[in-house]
Order: sequence, then structure tokens, then C-alpha cells
Amino acid sequence: MNNLWTDTGYISLNHVNEQLCGDRVEIIGNNEKSLTMVLADGLGSGVKATILSTLTSKIICTMMANGMPIEECVDTIAKTLPVCSVRQVAYSTFTIIRITDNTTAEIIQFDNPNVILLRNGKSVDYPIVSRVIEGKTILESRIPLQLHDVFIAMSDGAEYAGVGDLMNFGWTRDSIADYAIANYLPENSAKFTAGLIIDECDRLYGGSPGDDTIVA
Repeated sequence: MNNLWTDTGYISLNHVNEQLCGDRVEIIGNNEKSLTMVLADGLGSGVKATILSTLTSKIICTMMANGMPIEECVDTIAKTLPVCSVRQVAYSTFTIIRITDNTTAEIIQFDNPNVILLRNGKSVDYPIVSRVIEGKTILESRIPLQLHDVFIAMSDGAEYAGVGDLMNFGWTRDSIADYAIANYLPENSAKFTAGLIIDECDRLYGGSPGDDTIVA
């Protein structure tokens, strides 16, 4: 244990003309000892995507917060999610950030843009181990924590911002990291940081997001 604590926050954008966001963040735990946050991106948009991401985030968050191994979480998701009648896949991507005793971050990622880590206001690489569970390539990391570490998780809607309009290939992960660095202040809250990035995504989408987008 130490005297650190974890601040969390997230903001989302709905796909244009959709009432619901197909991306979801679920958080379980308290800021003093342990915390599990799951960001899920459901297939497509609208009600179906919302159901997929809600089921994924709630199931994984609850299981991992209770100490269940990632293999059981992925297996449960594969058996639980409804199958899309059009694409014939039960599909939701996810990013898991689990903080233990405010000393260690465990990051587990499946098909979302890789989490960005800012340390002392600079983007730093962190070790990633890849393995296949139930046919899905899962990326895993364990990171000792330091004061003012910032972890930025996002759905792929953030990277698609500006595709074919302001940018040929969208807003890349590296460009998002550069933007976060340029706007970094140690006193910025998690929600303020998420809001900065979401506002820029909205701007790049011209105010009409072509994909659900969430930043946590």
C-alpha cells in the first residue's frame, strides 16, 4: 500500500442519429484499495451495440473484480453474447484496467486501440504479452504505478475521427497521445482529460460522429 489514489472518468459520443451509445464503461471497486474498469465496444451501433457492450462490460467487470481469471471471463463472454443476425458473430471488443492496492496496474486488451500511458507528461511504452484465448488474441500488461501516471483507454471511434474528411486515415493512436501530451497538466482530472480528447474527436467528425466513441 501507499498514499496514492486512483481517479477515473469517461465521456462518450453517440454515432450521428443514434439515441444510444454502443460503447460502454463499467467501474467496480473503490479508489483506496482496488479498482476494475472495463471499456467495451459493441459491434455496429444503436441498440444492438449497446446490448453487446453493456453485457460485456458488466460481466467482465464483475468477474474480474471478484478475482476470476481472464480465461473464464472471455469464455463466459463468448457463450453469453447474442449473435449478430447479419454478420453471424457475437462480437464486442474490450479493454480492462485493474488497479491493485494503487501499486500495480494490470491491463488486458482485445481489439481496441492500445491504452496510452503518460508518465510525467510523456508517452511511454510498456511491456505487452500476447496470447490466444478462445480464438481471441489478448494483450496483457503489468505496470508498477507512479504518481501522476495517466492511462487513456478508448474505443476505435477515436481513431476513426476525421477519416476521409480532415484526415485521410483518421486520428492515429500516436496523434491522440501527442494531443494528450500537449494538453497535459498534473492537476487535470481523469474526466477533464477524457473530455479534451472527446471534444477533439467531435471536432474532427465535424460534429456528426461516424462511429460511437468513448474515452476513459
